[in-house]
Amino acid sequence: MNAVMKAVRFHEFGGSEVLRHEDVARPAPGAGQVLVRVAATSFNPVDDHIRAGALAEMIPISLPYVPGIDVAGTVAELGADVTGVQVGDPVVAMLPLDSAGGAAEYALVPAESLAPAPATIDLVDAAALPLTGLAAWQTVFELAELKPGQTVLVNGAGGAVGSLVVQLAVELGANVTAVDIPENADRLRSYGADRVVAPLDLAAGPEAVGGPFQVVVNHVRVTPAELAQLAHYIADGGVAASTAGPIPEDPTRGARSASLWVRSDGAQLTDLVAKVDAGKLRLHVADRRPAADLAAVHADAGAGRLPGKVVVLAP
Repeated sequence: MNAVMKAVRFHEFGGSEVLRHEDVARPAPGAGQVLVRVAATSFNPVDDHIRAGALAEMIPISLPYVPGIDVAGTVAELGADVTGVQVGDPVVAMLPLDSAGGAAEYALVPAESLAPAPATIDLVDAAALPLTGLAAWQTVFELAELKPGQTVLVNGAGGAVGSLVVQLAVELGANVTAVDIPENADRLRSYGADRVVAPLDLAAGPEAVGGPFQVVVNHVRVTPAELAQLAHYIADGGVAASTAGPIPEDPTRGARSASLWVRSDGAQLTDLVAKVDAGKLRLHVADRRPAADLAAVHADAGAGRLPGKVVVLAP
């Protein structure tokens, strides 16, 4: 008889009410997989979009589906051909978007997605790192190709990804202007941002905040017209990187634009963990909620009530 575990999953697309807390069969790791005893997952906005069916064409999933793309926990069992990790090791990972599985007692993880968990923070809080950390890393180093000394505007700098973008850019030696609500200003200054400004008055233009900038990073969902206005904040020959819709390019000025589709990468995540343990990267966890409350977390997110990054404790 197969072992049983608790999990949260949905059997059809819809609102937060489709999430059910139920007994499911505990998975067994196949070749190249690791079974992790989950300590926590976290909520990411993409979880809401997947559950609602908004990404069904871009991310084909099989139902029923266990959400939770981030995972922090301990290795419980190794599949065939897995090396470099042992049962009992604390680990973190970003799970595949099409299968996820973090909102459960146990989750299957591709071995190449694993990284050792940070030793300097609680294991449950480490669940806040994988997707947001990888999104920040890939934005800064792959899309923006940021260089020391460059000027950077981070719009939505107080959010989960923006906060990490600011810190990675500061560590690299960039000159960072962080844009967010005043309540986050002190925290952003503590990350080393050179300038912290209130949400942009796009009509005022880039000069009002010390621009234009060699790199513009946008995490704020705005209208296409406002995205077009953000293009004026890119300096000639500069680049825009966005997780919230494409900023138009201007080839006449050599201004290019890139949009992020975050991917799992164990090597990059290992580097991010090392930065956490070295005190160079701080995670801002706003709340910790039990998995039994996951439907309420989704409902709060849809209503704009989440206080920030929420870690979800395993059932």
